[in-house]
Amino acid sequence: MSGPAFPRVEGRPLVLGHRGASADAPENTLAAFHLAMARGADGFELDVWRCDSGEPVVIHDAGAARTAGEPLDVRREPLARLKRLDVGAWKGPRHAGERIPALAEVLEAFPGAVVDVELKSDGLGDPRLAAAVARLVRSRAGSGRVLVSSFDYALLAAFRLAAPEVPVGLLFAAGRTWEVRDRLGAVLVPSSVHPELALCGDDRIAAWHRRGLAICAWTVDDAAEAERLARAGVEALISNEPGATREAVRRATGR
Repeated sequence: MSGPAFPRVEGRPLVLGHRGASADAPENTLAAFHLAMARGADGFELDVWRCDSGEPVVIHDAGAARTAGEPLDVRREPLARLKRLDVGAWKGPRHAGERIPALAEVLEAFPGAVVDVELKSDGLGDPRLAAAVARLVRSRAGSGRVLVSSFDYALLAAFRLAAPEVPVGLLFAAGRTWEVRDRLGAVLVPSSVHPELALCGDDRIAAWHRRGLAICAWTVDDAAEAERLARAGVEALISNEPGATREAVRRATGR
């Protein structure tokens, strides 16, 4: 049994900006997403939490201290308060004034982009986040361009129930217990696995493909690794430097 179709392009992997083009622009902002697309990415990966007023908001950390310099928990603040934060200045003065986007804004601003929405969790996933993202994807995203991933498989299961037509992917890192997550994956009927680059040896790639799973590898910033994965038929590469990674894919595949 396989899940809904993973987004694909013919003859090469998708290239997705990791939190946008986050090497050069403030992560998880409209500026970073625009830059990723301008550099040839097919889309981008982003992170979402549910804020206190109910909207899924795009930010990696549960707290705003690292990117906004404010010791706020985004889950306990309304969208209007979060919109007053500057999440660009930490990356340099030319980025000052960038705001935390709502997921709805991103989906509307980039109608042609493939978007990997990572559901964030502190281990006690909020099923209301899964439901809110499901509603947005159904109402504002074109068919086949959005996928949803998470390290929290209970949260991913809640999303799967809310939007069974949307592909879901299992995120995991080196050092995590793959065997347990593999069994959970059979229950979730994932369309893809999203392994850390260190886990993407040729044998594993072949094994995942035999099971009918697409592979979305992260974080791929090394050109030689991008070329290797492209030649191995990996379906998507997530990169902090999507422009350079797109060029590496072109060298490897001619596309």
